Amino acid sequence: MTDPPDALPDRRASDADRERVVELLQHALSDGQLTVDELEERVPSVYAARTRTELDRLTADLSVASADDAAPASVQAGGLSVREGPGGTRWVVSIMGGHDKGGRWRLARRCTVLNIMGGSDIDLNDAEVSAPATELNVFSIMGGGDIRVPHGVDVQVSNFALMGGNGVKLGDEVAPPGAPTVHIRLVSIMGGADVSRGRKPTREERKRERELRKARRRDLDP
Repeated sequence: MTDPPDALPDRRASDADRERVVELLQHALSDGQLTVDELEERVPSVYAARTRTELDRLTADLSVASADDAAPASVQAGGLSVREGPGGTRWVVSIMGGHDKGGRWRLARRCTVLNIMGGSDIDLNDAEVSAPATELNVFSIMGGGDIRVPHGVDVQVSNFALMGGNGVKLGDEVAPPGAPTVHIRLVSIMGGADVSRGRKPTREERKRERELRKARRRDLDP
């Protein structure tokens, strides 16, 4: 009698798998299924997980909707992709750490960014929103962040800062009729956040800009 074949090992988890689970946990927090303390306990376990089975255990007791739930087809409007329906990131929490949200990602109708002694970089240039009007609330306590919005979008900003400061550099651009709207509320205490339009310059672009400034100064010298 031959021995049974060895069981196949669990599949390894990828960074995308871990980020997906963190989003599900954040959704569970916003739905009231998890407390803040429970979220803080599970997130480190997510990033320490090596297999998909370990990740599945962290959400086994939750009932959460995936960001990929069925929804109407996306429409590119005013520089921002709009696909109305459920799903999307609702929370970005950075406590003594940081998060970068950029590239292709989906933003819920209302999203809260919490920076406590940490920071988050939020780039909407390639993002997809779940409603024509999106609300982004950014709370920075001894921390901060950088929010970048694409051209062709109506951006409305309100801000409050105590022992800190917020920067808003959107220029005089006027969004075309029917463009999606992003309402950004900045609340900073001993910290600050910056809102600007367009993509973040690459390292090569920043280098070229420095060289151009140096060249201009040389041309102006007598």
